[in-house]
Amino acid sequence: MSWQEPCDPLPKNILARIVNFNASHITADPYWVAARATWYGAPTGAGPYDNGGACGFKNVNLPPFSAMTSCGNQPLFKDGKGCGSCYQIRCVNHPACSGNPETVMITDMNYYPVAKYHFDLSGTAFGAMAQPGRNNELRHAGIIDIQFRRVPCIYPGQTVTFHIEHGSNPNYLAVLVEFEDGDGDVVQVDIMEANSGWWTPMRESWGSIWRMDSKRRLQGPFSLRITNESGERLVAYQVIPANWAPNTYYRSNIQYEAFGSAAGQAIGFGSAVGLVISSAAGLHTVITGIIGLICLVLYHLHGIEVPQF
Repeated sequence: MSWQEPCDPLPKNILARIVNFNASHITADPYWVAARATWYGAPTGAGPYDNGGACGFKNVNLPPFSAMTSCGNQPLFKDGKGCGSCYQIRCVNHPACSGNPETVMITDMNYYPVAKYHFDLSGTAFGAMAQPGRNNELRHAGIIDIQFRRVPCIYPGQTVTFHIEHGSNPNYLAVLVEFEDGDGDVVQVDIMEANSGWWTPMRESWGSIWRMDSKRRLQGPFSLRITNESGERLVAYQVIPANWAPNTYYRSNIQYEAFGSAAGQAIGFGSAVGLVISSAAGLHTVITGIIGLICLVLYHLHGIEVPQF
């Protein structure tokens, strides 16, 4: 879609505001960050051609992506190392907004941001933030205010999967990495050839695709070692067989823990996220615990005996 609007700078205080539709007032919440959102492609599509654009993901209109995808500007895309990361988003300041969080994955690059953080969503993801029956009304707005927070990716029943890209040959191997729980992203891939005993760093080709160039024939089977943003490494031993073929998926038997990742700490956005709290009682328990911990620290600093109850 097309629109024309000058870039709006974010306020200095990037702590997002919750819109409480029942009480009709706004309260501060340090777990959400302000952003803006647009959408592109078909109104109920996954973006252009239903593929993952600059990240290289395939068939993002199908599960587990299910068209809930977004382009991210540089702070989100991170020169491709943000590919696959997951965010909860919710829209605010529009009458059609539901206020309910939806989870999207970064699958493409946003080259023309209108804010410090700009999600250019699929039509499906944009409409998902609307109240029932008001999807088209929200999409008609074109550009809206939203809030976001980093969350762990969860791919039920999936393990880390490798796709040998078109054009790979005995001297050139290009591998797409996808379906990583937790951080959802990959910052380094290393390869071990058959019986070599050592790891060789692969180079990031583009997006979530990593490559190995060689003047000699590469010797399979290949083991791959992946590193996520948290610095956690997993090894898929001989996941790519000696008789590998281009345009083929190879599923590993490895997977990250969803909630032990940098995503649970809102990397780059300053606030801890952790598990999503869905009930007021759970939120009250967490807040009470934090206040209690702060009180204990203050008592200790001032040499005050901790009260006994």
